[in-house]
Amino acid sequence: MDDIKCAIFTDKSIRLLGKNQYTFNVESGSTRTEIKHWVERFFGVKVIVMNSHRLPGKARRMGPIMGQTLHSRRMIITLQPGYSIPPLRTKFDI
Repeated sequence: MDDIKCAIFTDKSIRLLGKNQYTFNVESGSTRTEIKHWVERFFGVKVIVMNSHRLPGKARRMGPIMGQTLHSRRMIITLQPGYSIPPLRTKFDI
């Protein structure tokens, strides 16, 4: 349960809700199988495909030192037809 940080609601992710795809920010060290297992058990759905990509950290300056924030990882989860995640689906019914 600690692997998934939050659901993402951008223009693209709201469009993907119509295709039964949900977008989440997840912990960088978690694996696809852990996330898939957790989503299937917690929400009671069947996952077909999971796509992930790593978002780069942003550059930050603290005085003369240039650094970066930590990168994050985003998963796009596609569910089987007939399944949905209720808290997200009722809010943005397309």
